[in-house]
Amino acid sequence: MKELQYIKGVGPKRVKLLNRLDIYSIEDLLYYFPRDYELREVTPIFRLIDGEKQTIKCKVIGIAQEIKPRKGLTITKIPVYDGTGYASLVWFNQPYKKDEFKIGSEYILTGKVSIRFGTVQILSPEVQKSTGIVPIYRLTEDLSPVVMRNIIANALNEIDVVEEFFPDSFREKYGLMEIHEGLRQMHFPDSEELLEKARYRFAFEELFFLQLGMMLKKMENRIQKGIKFSRKPEIESFIKKLPFAMTDAQKRVWRQVEEDMASDRIMNRLVLGDVGSGKTLIAVLASLMSSYNGYQTAFMVPTEVLAEQHYRNICSMLDGCDVKVALLTGSLTARQKNDILLSIENGETDIVIGTHAIIQDGVKFNNLGLVITDEQHRFGVKQRAMLSQKGQNPDMLIMTATPIPRTLALVLYGDLDVSIIDEMPPGRKKVLTYAVSDDMSDKVYDFIHKIVKTGRQAYVICPLINDSDVIEAKSAVEHFEYLKNRYFKDCRLGLLHGKVSPLDKEMIMRDFANGNIDILVSTTVIEVGIDVPNASAIVIENAERFGLAQLHQLRGRVGRGKHQSYCFLISNMASENIRKRMDIMVKSQNGFEIAEKDMLLRGPGEFLGVRQHGMPEFKVTDLSRDFECLKKAREAVEDLLKVDPSMNSPENRLIKNTLKKKFAKAFDDVILN
Repeated sequence: MKELQYIKGVGPKRVKLLNRLDIYSIEDLLYYFPRDYELREVTPIFRLIDGEKQTIKCKVIGIAQEIKPRKGLTITKIPVYDGTGYASLVWFNQPYKKDEFKIGSEYILTGKVSIRFGTVQILSPEVQKSTGIVPIYRLTEDLSPVVMRNIIANALNEIDVVEEFFPDSFREKYGLMEIHEGLRQMHFPDSEELLEKARYRFAFEELFFLQLGMMLKKMENRIQKGIKFSRKPEIESFIKKLPFAMTDAQKRVWRQVEEDMASDRIMNRLVLGDVGSGKTLIAVLASLMSSYNGYQTAFMVPTEVLAEQHYRNICSMLDGCDVKVALLTGSLTARQKNDILLSIENGETDIVIGTHAIIQDGVKFNNLGLVITDEQHRFGVKQRAMLSQKGQNPDMLIMTATPIPRTLALVLYGDLDVSIIDEMPPGRKKVLTYAVSDDMSDKVYDFIHKIVKTGRQAYVICPLINDSDVIEAKSAVEHFEYLKNRYFKDCRLGLLHGKVSPLDKEMIMRDFANGNIDILVSTTVIEVGIDVPNASAIVIENAERFGLAQLHQLRGRVGRGKHQSYCFLISNMASENIRKRMDIMVKSQNGFEIAEKDMLLRGPGEFLGVRQHGMPEFKVTDLSRDFECLKKAREAVEDLLKVDPSMNSPENRLIKNTLKKKFAKAFDDVILN
C-alpha cells in the first residue's frame, strides 16, 4: 500500500503536519472529514458587499505592487477585472503571493470584501479550483486550506485502499451509499442532497460499529466465567423483617439481580430507578448475598457526603445482621484509614462504602465479589476497570437515578443488562408542583420565608454562576445577594456553584444537611441523591432553561421527609412549548414518563451527556439529529447477530475485522468494566 508521504502534495515535511492531526495513513486522510462546508457561488465585482466573505471569477490585469508602509509590514496588491468591475487582491506579509499569479490568467478566488471610497479589495483571498460546496477542514499551523483540499483531492485517486465492508444487499436494505462514492461526496459534494446521503452512510457506520462492539462485549461477558453465588435463606428472612413491603418493581429487579449472581457468569447490570424508588435496597440485598457467600462488596459513590449518607442508611438497614460495614473516604485520619485498610485486607470488613479512595493502590481486598457504583456516569471507564481488577471477575451492579427513556437506555447501555424500577413505594407524598411566571416571585418567596420560619429548609436553583450579557437568566451569585437583602434578612443562606472548591462544597452540603443553613442557593451542582429530609421546598428560577429530566431530578431533592413538599418552577412562559413542558412537570411525578415526553419535545440531546464516559468520539454522528439512524443501526446489528452470532460467514468476517481494526480503541473504551 502506498505510504501517506507519497501522495502528491504531501512529502516528508507535510507528513509531520498531518501527523499532528492524527493522520498517519491514506485511510486516515480519507476519513478526515470536513468540520463544515461553505456554498461558494461567483458574485460579480459590482455586486460585492463590504465585510462579507465572497467568491469572484476574475482576470489578472497588471503587475503586483508591493507597499511597505512601516517596518515589519509588507502589503502585496494585484489588480483584477471581471467584466463588471475592478478590484485589488490584497495580502499582508505574504510577498511570495505575487509569484503565484500570471497577467492575463483567470482565477476563482474567495476572500473577505473591503470597500472603501469606492475601491474594492479582496483580503487574503484563496484560490479555488471550482465553485459550489467547498469543504472546510480543521487545520494545523503551516497547513493552508488550499493545500489541504489539494492533498485530499489527490488522496481520492488512491481510494481503493479503503475496502467496502457492507455487502450490497445490506447497503440496499438500509439505504447506504457505497463507501467510495460516500468518501468523494463527503469531501467534494456535488449537491447538498448527495452530501446528506454520504453523511448518513458514515453516521450509520459509526453507530453500527458502536452497537456491534457493545453487543459483542455483552455476549463475551455472558461467556466469561464469574462467581457463582448460592441463594441464602438469610436473605429471605431479611426481606420478611423489613418494616415495609417491597414494591412489585423492586421484587422483579431483585429477582433479575439474584439470578445474575446465582449464575456462573459475570453480572453486568444497570439498575435505572426514579428518585426514591428504592434502589438502595437492591444494593443491600446484593451485598448480603455476597457477604453470606464469603465475599466482600465495594460500593463506590462520587462524593463524601453521599458516601456518608449511604453508610448511615445501610448500617441502619443491616442492624442485627452479622455484617461489618466500613466507610472509606479521603478525609479520614491516617490511623483510621490504616485500621480500615487492614480490616479490608484480612477480610474482616464485608462491605466497603467510599469515594474513588476505594480504587487507590493501597486498598487490597481479601475476596472482592461484588462492585456497586452509584450514579454510574460520574465514574470514568478506567476507574470502574481499576475497581473490578481488585477481585477475580467480580459481579458489577450499576445504579443511576437519571431518568432515561427506555428506548435510549437500551441504546446507550447496549453492553449491559438493564433493569428498571418504575414504581414508587406507597405512602411517599407527592411534591406539589406549581409553574408560575416571573411576576409571581414575591408570592413564592414570601411562602418560602413562612415555611423556613416553621423550621423547614429550602433550595433555590439558578441556571448560571455569574450574570451574563449574552444569556438572560438569573445567576446564583447575584441572586444570592438579592434574596438575602430582599426577602431573607433574618435567615441563614448558603451559596453553592461549580467554582466552589470540592472541600468547601462538601462543607456547605454538610452544613445544609445538619440544618445550619436555612436556604441553599445553588446552580445544578447540588448532588443527585443527597438526602435532606427537612428540606421541603425548592424554587427553580428560569425553569425554561432546563430539560424536564433535569427539572425532575432537581425536584427529587425535596419530598424525602414527613412534611408536605413544594416545587416552584418560575419561568417566562414566553412560548406555547415552554407552557407545555411546564404543564408536564405539574401533572406528572414519574421520571420515566417525563423523560419520554421530554425526548418527544426536545429530541434525545438532553440525555446524551448522561453517558459521556466510554463513548467513542464520533466524526460524523450528531446523536441529537441521528437518533433514527441509531435505531436503524441497532436493528441491523441485532438482525446480523441473530443469524450469525459468531460472525463467521465470509461477509460478516469482513465486518468483524473492520471493527477490530478501525474501532479498536473506541471498542476498548466502550467496555464498561
